[in-house]
Amino acid sequence: MNKNDLVAVVADKTGLSKADATKSVDCVFDAITDSLKSGEEVRLVGFGTFNVTKRAASEGRNPRTGERIQIPASNQPKFKAGKGLKDAVN
Repeated sequence: MNKNDLVAVVADKTGLSKADATKSVDCVFDAITDSLKSGEEVRLVGFGTFNVTKRAASEGRNPRTGERIQIPASNQPKFKAGKGLKDAVN
């Protein structure tokens, strides 16, 4: 399923137009993104939790040349599935 498929499902299940469903889906994604940017955790009970973890700087190798390269520190978004989602999938 891609974003267009998700928009179509939301439009069908809610009776919204595709344009309104697109705005709704975009708003949800934007709200999650903005919360993660500000360092907040997004917890959707029964679905899962989005959070940001810090990844330390490390040293790696260029696979083509074998040359050592520095990989800078970064923030990584993470998702942990909740019990309701795990139960639904299994």
